[in-house]
Amino acid sequence: MAKKAKKRNKKRKYSRGSQKDVKSEMHRYKRGTAESGPGGRGGPVKSREQAIAIGLSKARKKGKKVPPKNK
Repeated sequence: MAKKAKKRNKKRKYSRGSQKDVKSEMHRYKRGTAESGPGGRGGPVKSREQAIAIGLSKARKKGKKVPPKNK
């Protein structure tokens, strides 16, 4: 007899809107126009991880569904 796989109730951790914010920030990073810090005073973004973190931070500020920062 074949065992039936249980369906898991999967909820999205990140909303689609927050995904768009990260995508746009990655696009800016790849073009070299992404700046870190308020007003771009931190200089250019140097890594993919930094660009993703900035995109998620922007999504949180807009009130989109994003898990809280790990500390």
